[in-house]
Amino acid sequence: MSITMQEHTGRTALAEWRRVCAIDDLELSWGEVALLRARQIAVFRIGADEVYAVDHRDPHTAAPVMARGIVGSRGERPTIASPLHKQVYDLGTGECFTDPNLFLQTFRTRIVGGFVEIELGEDA
Repeated sequence: MSITMQEHTGRTALAEWRRVCAIDDLELSWGEVALLRARQIAVFRIGADEVYAVDHRDPHTAAPVMARGIVGSRGERPTIASPLHKQVYDLGTGECFTDPNLFLQTFRTRIVGGFVEIELGEDA
């Protein structure tokens, strides 16, 4: 299924939603990896209907390890800490709390009919 989305820049980009798995296949506070368009994406179920998706590559080392990171929070913001050097990232925005020079790519998610879907843009 493809849809056209308006980006913040005013450009139109083709976005595609890809079904990954059933929501019940994901354990709470545990990461899994999905392979979409030859790209590894870490998927985390935080609540009953709350799922986040981020690049599986650690921004600091480029190692594919983020799905094995430590899930936590900073106030109301869900986070993931890299399992290698423990940099902490906001799961929703990709902002790094411990090093402002690092950024973790995030992907929009949705649950449709009990299945998790991840939005991929042209660059994914």
